[in-house]
Amino acid sequence: MMCEVMPTISEGDPLGPPQGSEADADFEQLMVNMLDERDKLLDTLRETRETLAVTQSRLQETLRERDQLQRQLNSALPQVRASRACPEPHHTGGLDVGVQLVALGGLAWCDW
Repeated sequence: MMCEVMPTISEGDPLGPPQGSEADADFEQLMVNMLDERDKLLDTLRETRETLAVTQSRLQETLRERDQLQRQLNSALPQVRASRACPEPHHTGGLDVGVQLVALGGLAWCDW
């Protein structure tokens, strides 16, 4: 049986580590690359923080609008509690479920 032998893969420069100014240039390039990556990450972080601030502001505005609409709805829809207009309340696990009658322009329904 024949086997092919693969050549050995060296993990470093076959001539040895870089000497003197070449090593310094490689190190300097590595540092420049790292600083560039850091700057990109800081820019991304800043943009993300700005987006978060805008989103939180929108959320607060939306919550205020929701609360205002809820108040308008509550004042426009009078609610009257009356158990006699609806069927008897259900009994679940010994707890009474309240009956609420909501009247809207002559229409009424029970909210269990």
